[in-house]
Amino acid sequence: MDISLVVPLFNEAESLPELLSEIKPVMDAGGYSWEILMVDDGSNDGSWEVVQSLKQTYPQVKGIRFRRNYGKSAALHVAFQAAQGDIVITMDADLQDRPQHIPEFVEMIRNQGFDLVSGWKQKRKDPLSKTIPTKIYNGVNRMVSGVQLHDMNCGFKAYRKDVIKSIEVYGEMHRYIPVIARAAGFGNIGELKVEHIARKYGTSKFGLNRFVNGFLDLLTITFLTRYGKRPMHFFGFWGLASSLLGGGMLLVMYLLKLIGYTGLIEPYHIGSHLPLLFFGIVAFLLGILLLSTGLLAELIGRSAPGRNDYLVAEELP
Repeated sequence: MDISLVVPLFNEAESLPELLSEIKPVMDAGGYSWEILMVDDGSNDGSWEVVQSLKQTYPQVKGIRFRRNYGKSAALHVAFQAAQGDIVITMDADLQDRPQHIPEFVEMIRNQGFDLVSGWKQKRKDPLSKTIPTKIYNGVNRMVSGVQLHDMNCGFKAYRKDVIKSIEVYGEMHRYIPVIARAAGFGNIGELKVEHIARKYGTSKFGLNRFVNGFLDLLTITFLTRYGKRPMHFFGFWGLASSLLGGGMLLVMYLLKLIGYTGLIEPYHIGSHLPLLFFGIVAFLLGILLLSTGLLAELIGRSAPGRNDYLVAEELP
C-alpha cells in the first residue's frame, strides 16, 4: 500500500463527510493505493456513526473507536500500529488542512529522501490569542530541542513507514514526534509550507493549558532522549558541581578558622543575615542527593526490559 492517512478525531461529525470528499479526488489523481484510519477518541456527537456510514461509500475507510477520550497521542499510537502504507500522513479532521498538499508530502518522502516532513502553517487563520503564544512556543521548542521546525505542533505531517513503526508516542508527546524520531536516528527532517484554513465546523480544542503542559513535556522528552540510557551523566554532573561548591566553601571557612583569620567568617556566622555556612552545607548535601539519584536511576535502568533495545537500520548476513 502506498499511503496510510491517519485522522484522529473528537467531536467532528460535521466535518468528516466533507473531509473524505476532498481527500478522494486527490488520491485518485495520484493513482495511490491508500487507506484512511479514523480514530474516534471518545466522541459524543455521533462521529462514530458518521465513520460507519462513510465506510459504506469509501472502502478505504478503517475505523477505531475508544471507549473514552484518551488524547491525541493515544489515537496516533494505535493508528501507527495499524497503518500499512509505505508513507503515513497524519492530518486533523477539522478541515483546516488541505488534502491538495498530500502529493507534495509524498514527493518529499519518496524522491527527496526525507524521513519525516512537517507542515508549516506560515499564515495561520487563527486569532492573535492563539498565534502569538504559538510563535513563542515554537521558538522555545527550537531552542531547547534543537529541531529547527517553525511549526512543531502542526498535525499535518508525513512519515516514512520505518519511522512510525520504530517510535512510541505516549502521554501528550505527539507534539514532539520530530524530536523522538531524531533521537531514534531518523534525522532527515523536512518542512513543507501548507495552507491553513479557518475552522468551518465545531469548536477548537485549543487551550492555554496546552502551553504549560507542552513545555513540561518538552523538558521530559529532551531529558529522556539525551539521558534516558545514561541518567548518571545528568545527575552526576550537577551533583558533583554542587557538592564540590559546597564542600569547597566549607573547607575554606574551616582553614581560615584554623589560621585565626575571621574577617571573612564572622559576618557569615550562624544567625547572621548571610548564612554562608548554611549555604555550603545545603549545596554539599544537595550534591550528594543528586549523585544518589543518579545511582538509583542507573540501577533502575539496568533492570528495565528495554535497556538493550536498539534500532538496527540494516544487516548483512
